[in-house]
Amino acid sequence: MTKTIIWHNPRCSKSRQTLALLEARGGELEVREYMTDMPNIGELREVMAKLGYTSAHEWLRKNEADYRELGLKAVEDEDALLNAMTQYPRLIERPVVIHGDKAMIGRPPEQVLELF
Repeated sequence: MTKTIIWHNPRCSKSRQTLALLEARGGELEVREYMTDMPNIGELREVMAKLGYTSAHEWLRKNEADYRELGLKAVEDEDALLNAMTQYPRLIERPVVIHGDKAMIGRPPEQVLELF
C-alpha cells in the first residue's frame, strides 16, 4: 500500500481540514509539519514535479508578507525561489498531499481525495 504524506501546518484551517479527511479515509499517513521540518531544495523539486508545476511561482503564497518583502514576483531564477521556500516555508502553498507519484494542494480540502 502506498503511503500518503501531508505537509501540514497545524495553524492553517485548510490544512487541519485536509488532515481530518485523510485520517477519516484511513491508510498509512505520514504528517510532516513543514514549518519546523523544512523541506530541502531537492524535496521541493521532487514535489513540484508531482504537483505538475513548471515553476515555483505556481506554488508560492503570493499574499504572504515575505513574498512582497523579498521581491519574489520579479525573481525568475528557480533556484533562488526554491531557496526562499526553504528559508521561509510559510511561502509554500499548503497543505500539500503526496501519494505515490502525484501530489495535490488541499484547496479545497476535498480535492485531495482525487489522488486515491
